[in-house]
Amino acid sequence: MAFTRSDLPDDFVIGTATAAYQVEGSVDVDGRGPSIWDDFARVPGAITDGSTGDPADDHLRRYREDVAIMADLGVDAYRFSVAWPRVQADGTGPANQAGLDHYRRLAESLLERGITPWATLYHWDLPSALEARGGWLERDTADRFAEYAGLVVAGLGDLVDHWITLNEPWCSAFLGYASGVHAPGKQLGTRAAHAAHHLMLGHGRAVPAIRAAARPTAQVGVTLNLYSVRSATDSADDRDAARRIDGLQNRLFLEPLLLGHYPEDVVRDLGEQDWFAANPASDAAEIAADVDFVGVNYYSRHTVRAGGGTGAATNAGGAVGAVSANPGSEFVETVDTGAPRTQMGWEIHPDGLVDVLRMVHTLRPELPIAVTENGAAYEDVVDETGAVEDEERRAYVEAHLAACADAVREGIPLRGYFCWSLLDNWEWAFGYTRRFGIVHVDYATQQRTVKRSGRWLAGVLGGPLATTTEQSGAQA
Repeated sequence: MAFTRSDLPDDFVIGTATAAYQVEGSVDVDGRGPSIWDDFARVPGAITDGSTGDPADDHLRRYREDVAIMADLGVDAYRFSVAWPRVQADGTGPANQAGLDHYRRLAESLLERGITPWATLYHWDLPSALEARGGWLERDTADRFAEYAGLVVAGLGDLVDHWITLNEPWCSAFLGYASGVHAPGKQLGTRAAHAAHHLMLGHGRAVPAIRAAARPTAQVGVTLNLYSVRSATDSADDRDAARRIDGLQNRLFLEPLLLGHYPEDVVRDLGEQDWFAANPASDAAEIAADVDFVGVNYYSRHTVRAGGGTGAATNAGGAVGAVSANPGSEFVETVDTGAPRTQMGWEIHPDGLVDVLRMVHTLRPELPIAVTENGAAYEDVVDETGAVEDEERRAYVEAHLAACADAVREGIPLRGYFCWSLLDNWEWAFGYTRRFGIVHVDYATQQRTVKRSGRWLAGVLGGPLATTTEQSGAQA
């Protein structure tokens, strides 16, 4: 049976999302400083097609056009990220008003169209100057992040009420500092867990800074990329493999943020007991700062087994490298279950979304949750009429919205769903070779074309682009 809007509560938020470096372009205007992704993109071989995030989708200049498209789609909300080096070129000092002004104009444009802005403060674009001082391996970066968060909210808090501190700290820590397939491209083994701790400490210190600068109505949360993890067999070794990957991917972040402590087994797997024990005891309470919601980014499930391999196949984020993103558990291997896959190679398991939502709900039953990213990359084809009939992506989104409805019926306090992504964009280490958008972008001309998946979503939402065909979910 086709998914319909009535399958979810009337106040359930359905939106779409992007990230600054992936869409904005204009990397050297209005006082923006360089980020670690500007630097990483210039490393030979780091990016599949040798490209950079400039001009990407030229969203910085074309945001009004993109907001108009969102209004036509009928979305309730837009999740965007603020580029830290636009606000503080070197990660310190007063706010750059020209940088803040862009986000003010964006938020004003959204509000004029009846679209609620949701702002993410960190979607991976650490100022290069802070990385030169040690980046997330240094405690001081947590303080710099809290300072930056306060500046942004002071500048935008009269327009924005929904704030997300971090996006996917697992990726920042383990793809950035363990496997090295993401910026800053370091391969430091279990020391990546030090970066994870400082990221979460930054979150914890940012929460009170946000509340101090925001309106009383502000909602503050954090976004984690969570995976449904299952063992390939019921053998003790495979069950332990699943425990390890669930620990690194999920529990290493969920438990300190929501319960106030690290999972001892995960710290032991990492062999980092002494380092974690040497941190101030007060860190735990700071990291567990009270939040109003948890954002969940969900794309796939990991089915794993114990093996003798490098563990590279378990790297998440679509990035597979020679060095494992699972330090301390490098021998764990993923298993092909035979499920359909997206172009990223990620297996499609919509029921896994319910798994991870249930995981959060079990830890903190009263805490609202939002799916802050979910989407799929496919090799889109522009037909002779200029249309993109991306039925696979449409079906993917529908199946995961239906999973959201299942979770709500189960009593999980799920409040929203954001489709990734509004636009085709610069997909990190894959450059422009992967397209996630429900809106196609011709990178040569910057022309936008709403894909079938976007037209279908407009049908679900009753947006101006809605048609009888798209509302029914039937193929045209």
